[in-house]
Amino acid sequence: MLYLGRGRMRETFRKHQISFKTAIGGIQWAIQTQPNFRVHLVLSALALAGAWWFSVTRTELLILVFTIILGLSAEMINTALESMTDLITREWRQEAKIAKDVSAGMMLITAFGALIVAAVIFLPYIFG
Repeated sequence: MLYLGRGRMRETFRKHQISFKTAIGGIQWAIQTQPNFRVHLVLSALALAGAWWFSVTRTELLILVFTIILGLSAEMINTALESMTDLITREWRQEAKIAKDVSAGMMLITAFGALIVAAVIFLPYIFG
């Protein structure tokens, strides 16, 4: 077992605590400033409510949770890439447009995938 010593262990925990606080701050910023992120949160809550209502299987719930995490993560990556692109240049440039368009495309593909997952899981409960 690796022994770091008391001082090094405290420093390691302090760095992780700072990283955790920074990450929570990023999530809070996304919630407060990004309307699309809030829409995804509402849709995620509805999906989880539907999972509870229909008593979906454990596997279906796991797939829903993974899909929700994927969608929220993709939205945050999209936002980060757009912000970084704006930081690098505010003028119109083909490369900046490509970065933003590809990032938005990633989010669109993720949203379509989430819609397919929701349909495959919930439609049998609704119509079956």
